[in-house]
Formats: sequence, C-alpha cells, structure tokens
Amino acid sequence: MFLAPARLAWLDALRGPAALAVTMHHAGWTFIPGIWEEIDRRIDFGTWGVFVFFLVSGYIIPASLERRGDLRAFWTGRVFRLLPLLLAAYCFALVLVYTGALPLDEQFGRRSPAVIALGNLTMLQELLNLPALISVTWTLSYEMAFYLISVALFATRQARRSAWIAVALAVTAVPLGLLVPQTMISSQTDVHAALLGVAVVAAIATTALASGGTRRLAAVAGGLLGLGLVVLSSRSGTWQGLIALATMFAGTAVYRAQRKEIPWQAAAAAIATVLGCGVFARDDLGWVMAIVLAFGVFGAAFALRERRFPRWLPWLGVISFSLYLLHPLLLHVIPNLALYFLVLIPLSYLTYRLIEAPAQRFGKRLLGQARPREQGPGADETRTRP
Repeated sequence: MFLAPARLAWLDALRGPAALAVTMHHAGWTFIPGIWEEIDRRIDFGTWGVFVFFLVSGYIIPASLERRGDLRAFWTGRVFRLLPLLLAAYCFALVLVYTGALPLDEQFGRRSPAVIALGNLTMLQELLNLPALISVTWTLSYEMAFYLISVALFATRQARRSAWIAVALAVTAVPLGLLVPQTMISSQTDVHAALLGVAVVAAIATTALASGGTRRLAAVAGGLLGLGLVVLSSRSGTWQGLIALATMFAGTAVYRAQRKEIPWQAAAAAIATVLGCGVFARDDLGWVMAIVLAFGVFGAAFALRERRFPRWLPWLGVISFSLYLLHPLLLHVIPNLALYFLVLIPLSYLTYRLIEAPAQRFGKRLLGQARPREQGPGADETRTRP
C-alpha cells in the first residue's frame, strides 16, 4: 500500500496530483461547467497543477543537468524524454482533426503550416505567437525557456545564482508586465517566428555538438533568446510569463539550499518575492489561491520527502506526462466524466509503457555508447547521488 522513500519519489508524488488537477480542470469545464464554475472562482486547479509542475521542473532540471555534467547529454535526454510522446500525441490530434472531432483554432488557416510545425515541434509556439495543436502545450514553451536559461547559466558557471535570479525575474515582472504592450506580442509574423525558431534550434544544436568558447557562446545566445521570448512574446502576458520563469528558479533555489550551496534564507527570500509579485499578475481569486497552494504543497512534499508514499501517487507521477498531453484530446471523443477517467488513466499507462519508457531507454543507450565530448564546469562537485 505504501512505497518506501526512493530517489526523488516525492517529486513523482507531486506530479501525479498536479496532472490530475489539470485534467480535472478541463474535464470539469467540459462535462460539469455549472459546478466547476463555482469551484474555479475559488481556486483554479488547472493553474495550481501547472505551478506545481513549474516548481518540480525548477528543482529537478538543474539537478539532471549537473548530474550529467555534459550539455550534449542533457539535450539528448530532453529530446528522448519529451519528443516521442509529443509526436505521438500530435499524430493523434491530426487524426481527430481529419475526422472532424477536433476543431482547429482559426489561426491555423492564416499561418504557414511549416512555421506552425516548427513552433509546435520546438515547443515554443506560445512564445512565437503560433497556434498550438494541443492546447496544454503552452506550458512547455516556458519549460523550454527555462531549459535554455539554465544551460546558459551552467555553461558560464553562474548556476548557483538561482535565488537571486528568481528575485530579479519576479521583481521586474511587475513593471515589464505593465509596460510591454500586447501589440508587440500579437504582431509577430511567420517570418519572425521562423527566424526565432531556427535560431533556438541552432543554439541548442551548437551547444550540444560544439566545445569550448563556441559552446559557451551558443549556450548564452540560447539563454538570451529564451529570456527575450518570455519578456517580449508571452501570449499570457509578460507579467505572468516572468512569474512562471521565476517560479521555476524558486524551485531551483530550494535544490541549491538543500545542497548547502546557498543559505536557506536566500531560498526563502526567493519564494516570498515570487509569491508577492505573482499573486497580483491576475485580478482573480482563483489564480491567487492556486499559486499560494502550489508553493504550500511543494513545501509540504519537500518536508515529507523522507516519508513513505502511497504507491499510487508516484505511479501517477510516472505517467503524468501522458496524462497531461492526452487528456485534452480525449475530451473531444469521450461522452461523460466517469468514462473519461476510465479511458484516460489506462491509456496514459499504455503510452508510457509503449512510447515514453522505450524512448528514454534508447536515449540512455545512445548516451552510453557516445563518449561525452566535453564535461561541463564543476561536473564532479555538482553531481547528485545516483
């Protein structure tokens, strides 16, 4: 019934409920809109789940990067972790579009199919003003920006400044959110989107394949691109976009403090600043309660990380990416709430077993066969426990 504490099991125990919260949010608005409206005005469970994911990513991504100590290994791991299931989900979405079950955003008819494909495959569509084939992938755009910035910090030996970066992002989110016009975001053309998407791909490829100064230059360029896109192109608004980034760096600050790389006071200051600036990003009680509860639940899980967890919690965490990507598609083909979850959870388990897990194993074998060309700075002293 209970699972003994395992390596980072507490993070999986967070991912599972977060994924279910997002799925229930969208299912509630689809199947029980009257009831869900009353719930949503008090606490936005979709936002709660997303911010839990942001905090988890902030904690684990730098740990993963530093454990590998190699930028090519990091980007290869990300590719095999995310793209196989994403491609499968996109194929499913296209089938639903072809059969008429999934309506497309009207932007699809006005934008270049090649540029839309580039945006969705790079997971940057939210920051390139491009329509998303799967609605919930907007969060992956902010995750990608965080990856780019984290890699730049790692390559330049600035990774331990995460607490102050979280503070800086949160504090600047307020004035920039008020000053950056939405017209700048909405006016981005196909040419702009294509150039920016290709530039990000080039930065990642060069960072992964080059060495020395060229690698560092590419990493810095990628980080600046990621930050610039969030500041100038967040369709959610600059304020909310920067708070999303700051939340991930607050998660990183907890990781740094746990490893005694920064004082706990610095991590606490980062969390307090992100919360203080983030709750005002939207004039919405549901948003406020969601963010506060996300940080509270993350803190509680961290405090209980050495405890035993019910087996179903980490298990749901393992299949959480499948739950997250597939659930908006099933909303178009399942007729009621009960059947929806009866189909979604087994299907997510199958896609994890048949797509996610084999792809991750293949990526690990590929990395095992390829000798890293260059170790990152401080790889030995920052390596986490296996």
